[in-house]
Amino acid sequence: MFIVISDIQIKPDSVVNFKKWFSESNKTISKFDGFVNRRLLETKDGKHRVLVEFENLEKFSKMHQSPEHEKLHSLAISYMEKLPEPKFYTVSSQ
Repeated sequence: MFIVISDIQIKPDSVVNFKKWFSESNKTISKFDGFVNRRLLETKDGKHRVLVEFENLEKFSKMHQSPEHEKLHSLAISYMEKLPEPKFYTVSSQ
């Protein structure tokens, strides 16, 4: 399993639109081979984090390099105060 976690700073006046975009974009992302899960997390104080899970790095990379992702990403960053700095994790087998 491959996981990406990104803390994001959404512009205060864009939170509602970002949440709508996120929900709609899940319909596209979920169609990619290897997709497991994608969630928008929100803390009590209004901070946001995106959690993305794919079967492996290769399948995630294929999605990430697709024209569909490029289109979605360009709209997503218009809602953000700055670009996120994602962290990448591989889930170890037990």
